[in-house]
Amino acid sequence: MAVKNMGEEYKCNVCGNEVKVVKVGGGVLVCCGQDMEKTKD
Repeated sequence: MAVKNMGEEYKCNVCGNEVKVVKVGGGVLVCCGQDMEKTKD
């Protein structure tokens, strides 16, 4: 899933890393070789 909005939050289902978007640049967030799952809009 591509990053679209500032403030979105993502989590890695493998290691548990969490990311909050502070600047939108597009693209897909990847961790541990897998796309990160969006947890909050």
